[in-house]
Amino acid sequence: MDKEDARYQGLEQLHERRKQVARLHVKGHGVMEIVELTGLSYPAVRRAIDLFEGAGASALKPAPRGREKGQGRSLSAQQEESVRRTICDKRPEQLKMEFALWTRGAVMQLIEQQCGVKLSVRAVGNYLNRWGFTPQKPIKRAYEQRPEAVQQWIEQEYPAIEKRAKSEGGEIHWGDETALVNTDVRGRSYSPRGQTPVTMAVGGTRQKLSMISTVTNQGKASWMIVDGAFNHEKLIEFFEALVADGQRAGKKVFLILDNLGVHHCKPVKAWLAQRSDQIEVFYLPSYSPELNPDERLNADLKHAIGTMVPVRTKAKLQAAANQHMAFIEANPERVRSYFQDPRVKYAA
Repeated sequence: MDKEDARYQGLEQLHERRKQVARLHVKGHGVMEIVELTGLSYPAVRRAIDLFEGAGASALKPAPRGREKGQGRSLSAQQEESVRRTICDKRPEQLKMEFALWTRGAVMQLIEQQCGVKLSVRAVGNYLNRWGFTPQKPIKRAYEQRPEAVQQWIEQEYPAIEKRAKSEGGEIHWGDETALVNTDVRGRSYSPRGQTPVTMAVGGTRQKLSMISTVTNQGKASWMIVDGAFNHEKLIEFFEALVADGQRAGKKVFLILDNLGVHHCKPVKAWLAQRSDQIEVFYLPSYSPELNPDERLNADLKHAIGTMVPVRTKAKLQAAANQHMAFIEANPERVRSYFQDPRVKYAA
């Protein structure tokens, strides 16, 4: 009769078989007789009897097989933590590596540099998976952006503005400018696999408009479309409309803008200085458009314009922009949704 190989039995099954051997041994059966009765090999029976005689029934429970958790890994726990922290805190270029993103190849090179351990790409992938790291589309951030300035804005500067606006009964507006063109076709179009769809080009002259707008976390949107160059005169005209609206509501305007040059020019500063009781302007950290909720309004408008049949005249482009902005203005919940983006939720 073929003997059972205890090495291929589950732990629970092996435990039961050992207990069976112990019971037969207690009844006085000899080793070879037990081998015949159970179908186990002589070494397996002898092992069970020795364990039972040495430490009793509790010794019959088999120990877990295989490596213990973490045993046999090429990196120590301290090395793993160091690599994880580097990936989270640094970009490859900051470490003078020839990679733009943290790919498996980049992490493989990082591990070799930091730990002196050369791993295969597959092994690196296993480590990343074990750490809970997944490949994701990165957020684009300007090279010149200073992370410490962004952190200071979120944790200190904006909360101070919010506190002042609340104590003075003011209203916080987030403002931005954008350009609209009639040739900007956005989105995706279905087509047979392997056949790239073709969009119909707009004939005639390329038409362009500018728009300045603001949003509040209460769902309010204000805007002005500009035909021609956007300059300090147009900016002041928009400020005047904001102030007039604020005066009607009995609220001072706390306006947050980016660092576009026209926002800092002398005529604008002089105009603001004379109306500091009605409007006050604050500036986001440099190269940080992702912190501005009004960028989401711009994206909303451009998507709406870009998915329509392209218009051929500036008048039709302006009419389409006004139509969608009126729709946004009439839907405060849509405006409030701009503030749910994780990068601007601090302002919600």
